[in-house]
Amino acid sequence: MIAVASSFPSRAHAAPFGSGTLPPPSTRRSTSLRHPRVSALGGGLEGEPGKILDPRATPFQILGLDAAAGYSAAELKAAFRARVKEFHPDVCKDPENADLIMRRVIEAYQMLSGNQEMMFERNNVDPFDEPECEARDIFVNELLCIGTGCPYSCVKRAPHVFSFSDDTGTARAISQGNGEDDLVQLAVGQCPRKCIYYVTPCQRTILEDVLASVLMVPYDLAEAAVLDSLLSKAKFENNRYKKPQRGAKSSSDYVDWM
Repeated sequence: MIAVASSFPSRAHAAPFGSGTLPPPSTRRSTSLRHPRVSALGGGLEGEPGKILDPRATPFQILGLDAAAGYSAAELKAAFRARVKEFHPDVCKDPENADLIMRRVIEAYQMLSGNQEMMFERNNVDPFDEPECEARDIFVNELLCIGTGCPYSCVKRAPHVFSFSDDTGTARAISQGNGEDDLVQLAVGQCPRKCIYYVTPCQRTILEDVLASVLMVPYDLAEAAVLDSLLSKAKFENNRYKKPQRGAKSSSDYVDWM
């Protein structure tokens, strides 16, 4: 992975968002104590929204974690899911700042989960607001999938891309980058529940995390609503995405037209 600069506070002092490197645990903890509930972006908000929007907040603070403790990938996912569930624009008690809060939460999770290169290439932009590329990855909403009894099974039509889950019996994507495949397009078009979506890689990473959380027992209807909202937003924004225009090719070669 290439070396990238962090958007969180520097080692020496609390820097504005986007100008430093990730500080050691001791600095991160003392920073939050010196500047409680102060947010240039959040307009002086207090409580958890104010902490998340504080430009001095570290990724750990944004996800509500203790910087001095060690966390597994599963624990980071759980913290991220909890924040998504609490502050998604559809359920957030502070709708005015909900989108900005979600961007901060997504950025913090991507930082701590090791997806730094992907995050900084996106310039800290919510992939559901501004897709980073054309949607060619595949995501199956397993909450709607009929499974092995589907008469138009995507697994039968494109077995190189779809497979049935051993746990739930529903279909899921096992291969990515096949958006132009004719068999995949046939499977998507014939799905009777319309539960197969074209998404971007960044969108798919978040959607898979949310889906995994929804499928955990006991089932959480609030997280299911969040998943449905994210899918609707992804579909709308992905349909609006336009490829960057290529400039006209030029050549310095002499051509004798006579």
